[in-house]
Amino acid sequence: MARGRKGRVVSGWLVVDKPAGIGSTAVVNKVKWAFGAQKAGHAGTLDPAATGVLAVALGEATKTVPYITDALKCYRFVVRFGAATGTDDAEGEVIARSDLRPSDAEVEAALAAFRGDILQVPPQVSAVKIDGARAYDLAREGEVVEIAARELWVERLTLIARPDADHVELEMVCGKGGYVRSVARDLGAALGCLGHVLWLRRLWSGPFSVRDAVTMDTVEAGAGTEALDALLKPLEIALADLPELPATAEGAVRLRHGNPGEVTRGAEYGAEAWASFEGRAIAVGEYRAGSLHPARVFV
Repeated sequence: MARGRKGRVVSGWLVVDKPAGIGSTAVVNKVKWAFGAQKAGHAGTLDPAATGVLAVALGEATKTVPYITDALKCYRFVVRFGAATGTDDAEGEVIARSDLRPSDAEVEAALAAFRGDILQVPPQVSAVKIDGARAYDLAREGEVVEIAARELWVERLTLIARPDADHVELEMVCGKGGYVRSVARDLGAALGCLGHVLWLRRLWSGPFSVRDAVTMDTVEAGAGTEALDALLKPLEIALADLPELPATAEGAVRLRHGNPGEVTRGAEYGAEAWASFEGRAIAVGEYRAGSLHPARVFV
């Protein structure tokens, strides 16, 4: 692949199994370094203590990040009952305790209120912006702020295991913007026993599964090699939920210049779709009467 003044021209997705103890931005920076890439980004932050799927986009694939960010995601996590913490996870200081412990039946019953369309207040230690400042920065300064509740779609929330009276293992499939720590906190509050996240692992995010993920050791060991390049998934994988519309040769030229271009297959008028030419994505946009009107163009 070509190398420019600021890095290689390389595009695609790398699915990383993020380890605990490192932030999402640090993972992206390491991947960018390993590929010598010009640009990189990720689709969906994981807390430093969390593990699992972190999808890293390189080059032109960064233009498809919103389609993964908006996709459903699956989390496996354990809630520890009996204590609330300032961060809603095991990293924070305990701020309240309870001797109450719910039964399995009580847990099952309480989970019903956390499915479907719910309102969720993000943790005090989160990336939510309050008057231009990040909530976690304000928390570090000792300031307790009021964070507005946000809508969240929870497709599924299931009791997986109950190792003992103090812990419950859950699995949740949810939409964009879900905070597992908030679920643990609010579940504990609903049950009257308090609670926080003990550990958290993202199993999949949109089309990306932990089964296909590589470790950070693999990233570091393969830096600058063709073996690492071979692990990249094509940017088109992020567009799998949109209709693919093959472009004509003339349409492809127009689309690559940011103009509406003719496609050989139709879709619902006004639908978001992507145009391909010779097997590669060239643009994403809105379909109108035989043409795609591009919003993003891939070079």
